[in-house]
Amino acid sequence: MSRAHRNLISLGMEDHDRLNKELGGGIPRGSIVLLEGDYGAGKSAISQRFSYGFTQEDASVTFLSTELTVSGFIDQMHSLSYDIVKPLLREELLFLHADFDSAGALRGGNENTERKQLLKRLMEAETMWEPDIVIIDTFDAILRNDPTFESLVRQNDERQAALEIISFFRSMISDGKIIVLTVDPSTVDEEAIGPFRSIADVFIEIQMIEVGNDIRRQLQVKRFAGMGEQVGDTIGFSVRSGTGIVIESRSVA
Repeated sequence: MSRAHRNLISLGMEDHDRLNKELGGGIPRGSIVLLEGDYGAGKSAISQRFSYGFTQEDASVTFLSTELTVSGFIDQMHSLSYDIVKPLLREELLFLHADFDSAGALRGGNENTERKQLLKRLMEAETMWEPDIVIIDTFDAILRNDPTFESLVRQNDERQAALEIISFFRSMISDGKIIVLTVDPSTVDEEAIGPFRSIADVFIEIQMIEVGNDIRRQLQVKRFAGMGEQVGDTIGFSVRSGTGIVIESRSVA
């Protein structure tokens, strides 16, 4: 095995789809991965495919969702034909749900803990950061509901807040961990998302393109540092109930 491949964590499931092959054989250890796309583009489906594939390769995963409860996550994974129950029971995957109320407060606290500093709590959650891979879907919801970040946005200083978070992420990946962030760019200011785009080792934009009456989805690979084999710059895919992610086409620059 080449040195490049030893530094990768495979996305697995080679007999199920071609995603791992299209992405060069896996994600490099010690990477920050940014999956960016509008609502409905397929960010969650791709991140869920990542999480299941990683567990099939004996990697441990934390999956933090701002949208799904654990039962909703299991149902969603089942609909994609990803049997996530076994990894959950074996503690190969830790699922966490960030439950926001309509006011943006994290449920489960008392009146004195409303609008807690979510990013601070995130960084202090030691158990969450123990696995090999940490996936946050969607990271923009954490940013938007954090009162400190919101205050800095009002002061037009969101870039500084982003840099502080990035410093923490960099410390986490220094020992080979992978952090995957999904972001809807329409929900956060350009000044807030810009630094994450700049520092992402792997930056993939998930696009939806109208072709006649059809909506086609594709992964537009903007950056892929430390790739194993050649990575397609544009990878067409669909999300099919009962099957999961299906690679439709590939185009290499």
